[in-house]
Amino acid sequence: MNNKRFVKVVAIVLAFLMLLSVIMIALTVIADTNASARVTQTQIDNLRNEQRGLQRRRNEIESRINTIEFERTTEILKKGILDERIMVTGLEIENINNTIEYFNILIREKEYEVFLAQTREDEQLARFRDRVRNMEENGIITYLEIIFDSTSFADMLARIDFVSDIMRADQEAHDDLMVAREETEGAKEVLEETRLELGEEKLRLEEKEEELYAQVEEASALILQMEANIDTERQLRASVVEDETRVLREINAAVAELERQRQEAERQRRLREQQARQQANNSSNNNAGAGGAPAVGTGTFVWPAQGRITSPFGVRQHPVHGDMRQHNGIDIGAANRSPVVAADSGSVVTSRWCNSFGNFIVISHGNGVNTLYAHLSARHVSVGDNVSRGQQIGLVGSTGVSTGPHLHFEVHHNGARVNPENWLP
Repeated sequence: MNNKRFVKVVAIVLAFLMLLSVIMIALTVIADTNASARVTQTQIDNLRNEQRGLQRRRNEIESRINTIEFERTTEILKKGILDERIMVTGLEIENINNTIEYFNILIREKEYEVFLAQTREDEQLARFRDRVRNMEENGIITYLEIIFDSTSFADMLARIDFVSDIMRADQEAHDDLMVAREETEGAKEVLEETRLELGEEKLRLEEKEEELYAQVEEASALILQMEANIDTERQLRASVVEDETRVLREINAAVAELERQRQEAERQRRLREQQARQQANNSSNNNAGAGGAPAVGTGTFVWPAQGRITSPFGVRQHPVHGDMRQHNGIDIGAANRSPVVAADSGSVVTSRWCNSFGNFIVISHGNGVNTLYAHLSARHVSVGDNVSRGQQIGLVGSTGVSTGPHLHFEVHHNGARVNPENWLP
């Protein structure tokens, strides 16, 4: 009978040791999760630093708008300043969206921490209840019997030490339970704080989106005001024609340089193939590539934006003055800041801002084909970048001479502007 009780006590001690091992493993996992969360928190802090920089830039733009000099500038220049403000607001929206994304990741991590802490607390509580129940059933008699069953004085001392270890383990089990409970409560508090921060970011996003809408309306109203005044509209038209002519010259020069690079890349490729044939035993020559050679299109286009054509290619009547004018592309009505994608694979030859097109991008697809994407609220590619068919390159906007969010899309073939509808599926 005594042996059975002794075995029972040993089993309890072994179970407690196993519990400690489980706790250590859980603590390790929590530590790893915390380390990951710290990295994400650093990313959030970086985004907030970026946000402060955007706020300073935005304050500078607002100061320019509020000065007398702004009132004295031409409407074209005013539109440029308003577009700059729109672009900064767009960057702030992107910043907030990135912050929200990181907060969502952080919340998932915190939820996992709460789960681990709660699991640890539940396990500790179950062990502690089992131990209390066992003590209620057996009481101190169990300890006395263990001691009095000793066969010698040395055995008795050893058994006393053993009982002391059990009692110490009981106290540690209680302490661990309290620690586990505090960790669970702490993890829940951090999770709730993170959720509150996420809620604040979402409110900021709503405010910025409303602000952006008002800014786009203000900039569009300026263009409408200019078009309503005949003299001002003539100046605007002359400025746009001059700007587009200059841009077209720039595009042709950039495309010519790009074609030269393509031809040089092709010459280098053929030279490597010739060298490879001459030195067939050198496998490295066979594996040589063209490196950063300009990309060439597939010849098949995809729609650059989701929407319908609101203004087709060709001659159209001006809505205010009634005169006929050439429209060199198509306008695709799309939601503000919706994605703009490359119609085909190619290499970016232009990515900048100008008075008429606002933010615009030009892609050379090879074989004399180029595409232009104008009035963007944001550009996501730079000159020299190779892009693939359907890759996002920017966001729909209303920058430049534009009276509302849309994508102005042009196709140039051998230097001439052609109807994009003939190239789209």
